Amino acid sequence: MSVTRIHSTAIVEPGAKLAADVEIGPYAVIGANVEIGAGTRIGAHTVIAGHTSIGKNNEIFQFASLGAAPQDKKYAGEPTRLEIGDHNTIREFCTFNVGTVQDAGATRLGNDNWMMAYVHLAHDCQIGNHTIFANNSQLAGHVHVADHAILGGFTAVHQFCRIGSHSITAIGTVVLQDIPPFVTASGNTAQPYGINSEGLKRRGFSADAIIRIKRAYKTLYKSGLGLDDARREITAMVGECPQLQLLIDFLGASTRGIIR
Repeated sequence: MSVTRIHSTAIVEPGAKLAADVEIGPYAVIGANVEIGAGTRIGAHTVIAGHTSIGKNNEIFQFASLGAAPQDKKYAGEPTRLEIGDHNTIREFCTFNVGTVQDAGATRLGNDNWMMAYVHLAHDCQIGNHTIFANNSQLAGHVHVADHAILGGFTAVHQFCRIGSHSITAIGTVVLQDIPPFVTASGNTAQPYGINSEGLKRRGFSADAIIRIKRAYKTLYKSGLGLDDARREITAMVGECPQLQLLIDFLGASTRGIIR
């Protein structure tokens, strides 16, 4: 029978719900409104507060702060949430805040994400699955990051920006507008530098699909077309490359505009 293991120096407040196999390290603090799924391990000195739910088989390293109040002056103590899925790695000194009632009411991290040291997820950020955030990646409030995106170390993202699927940023990138799917971005401020070909190969994209995604990139960035015209041209390519629907949908939903 599985047994929850709580170090004698840890503090688990009454009301917290810990499933089987949960491990709580030395001097960790678990708040009354926290739920933790089976197989998750919490490192020493970690603080998990607020209305926070954490799924199964997560590895949370020492000194993380999860579920604290958002850094938003409008926050008035509402019972907003932090929701973390399954199989995530959350390294040292990560800070993930709960959401606000002005947006989704929850900050969310999906499944199978790799969050390196000092990553910050501000209020109402929505993170998909299979992402990688390198050391010191910093998201302001309301940022959306789609599946398989990779943020290089010291990437900083302005509030309300969106990062598309399979995109990647270089170290020290400053993001003030949306980064479309598949795009490699770098600089302060971020500019596009082709597509993430190596990442697409690793995820099983065919050589033909990668060629067609490159063609769509050239249509978007090298053809001289306006955004609406480029989107129409790319829409005509979807029949030969269904993966381009990700790009079409992203461009149609962008409100901050894309990096150019």
